[in-house]
Amino acid sequence: MKTDRLPPIAPTQWTPPQRDCAQEIMDGPRKALVEPFIPMLRSPELCTHAQRLGEYLRYRSVIGLQLSELAILVTARYWSQQVEWSIHAPIAIREGISEAVVTAIATGQDPVFEDPNQALVWTFSRQILAHQSVDEPTWARAIDAFGEQGAVDLLGVVGYYTMLSIMMNGSQTPPPAGSTMRLPNLSSSADRADRAD
Repeated sequence: MKTDRLPPIAPTQWTPPQRDCAQEIMDGPRKALVEPFIPMLRSPELCTHAQRLGEYLRYRSVIGLQLSELAILVTARYWSQQVEWSIHAPIAIREGISEAVVTAIATGQDPVFEDPNQALVWTFSRQILAHQSVDEPTWARAIDAFGEQGAVDLLGVVGYYTMLSIMMNGSQTPPPAGSTMRLPNLSSSADRADRAD
């Protein structure tokens, strides 16, 4: 088990800016200072801005919760981010992403989708992660399906959860205690990238 490089800071040790940031998170829809913000609290202004962005992307994005959760899973798999996976895989299933799709993403396989919008989000997210771009046919389908705001929000979800993944991979933040859904190891990031459309 890797050592948590930036473990929780005791609330009694919070500076006033850290306290303000943590309180805003706890008063919001998350209701608790959850794992992604534990290492980030060391930089309370960054943490405050990041959690506000995440609150929009997770709870109010125009693509909706189900598709946002799917994009989060694609991003978590790409970065092998156990915290995000353990939090969001159960939510994605609850919101209507099939267990078969979740398992396929976890194991680096190409999922079989019944919903064309889910298939589009998977393809779009994989492309921007693996190729740093989205091809023209996929972009056009995203604009048709979600509009320009939806395409921007989808890019935002992938970008935001990339930032959180980098933050927690670097600080070696452990998954929440008691979480049961974990990502299996894949052989390499190159293998993951090669599987992108």
